[in-house]
Amino acid sequence: MPDSSTLISPDQIAKSTFTDNTHLNGQLRMPEWLKAKTGKARQTAKTGALLEDLKIVTVCEEARCPNIGECWSQRAATFMIGGERCTRACAFCNISTAKPLALNADEPTRVAEAAKRLGLKYVVITSVDRDDLRDGGAAHWVATIEAVRNAIPEAKVEILTPDFKGDIRAIETVAATRPDIYNHNIETVPRLYQTARRGSKYERSLELLRHVKQFDKNIKTKSGLMVGLGETAEEVCRVMDDMHAHQIDFVTIGQYLRPSPRHLDVQKYYHPREFEELKQYGKKLGFSMIAAGPFVRSSYHAAEDYEAMG
Repeated sequence: MPDSSTLISPDQIAKSTFTDNTHLNGQLRMPEWLKAKTGKARQTAKTGALLEDLKIVTVCEEARCPNIGECWSQRAATFMIGGERCTRACAFCNISTAKPLALNADEPTRVAEAAKRLGLKYVVITSVDRDDLRDGGAAHWVATIEAVRNAIPEAKVEILTPDFKGDIRAIETVAATRPDIYNHNIETVPRLYQTARRGSKYERSLELLRHVKQFDKNIKTKSGLMVGLGETAEEVCRVMDDMHAHQIDFVTIGQYLRPSPRHLDVQKYYHPREFEELKQYGKKLGFSMIAAGPFVRSSYHAAEDYEAMG
């Protein structure tokens, strides 16, 4: 752990006055810097048609990601396996909560085919929580990763898994595929878990990532945070401290954007300079890579960030 005197003070970040958090009709006013890139409409449509043809589910659509236009126009998408129904009901997430359907046995093959048709050299895969399954969907994860590697042997694979309820056997089953990046998002600060991430546990998520690193020190680990839910800058910095202590290599920090009126309200829009301060704090902690900005998401520019991490 670096000498704390070399770090930007969380108090300094907390005292930032960059953000215009004035209200309009009782709601926070959307700041001018929150304008997502749309990308090229024709290629975006082609990507969507290809995914629809193969009946592929993406987190881009299900989570209403603001970067979908930019990413799809570059023939990039994040595949979501295990169905469209999640067994948890996180108050920030747009993915539907319902009793899941049975796993589709041909989904791994279809995901691999989609990745191949898109010409991907860096494949990002995530999933819904499948707490209804004994292994949390671990075997389905393995089948999907293997199918992608068989279809595109040269491709790098980044996975963003659920916590598997802390089941070490399930975690190790997936880690044994040796993904290039093993990602699991912390999402928010411990104080807000009961509000935003019911059914999950802060320490359990941290321990999952520590265990992956213990299982194989060569697997790069990654985790993400969203800000704007009412956390303090000091709390965000303390989470980064915990991430570093748990040997996490790569961190992403992005702005929470309310996907619908039934989700949690945005409590603050962070200014890009505030994100830069958080990034500098993380860099001085010693992460291999840290990405922070209004539109940063777990898989946004994942391939470029992996290359930059070296």
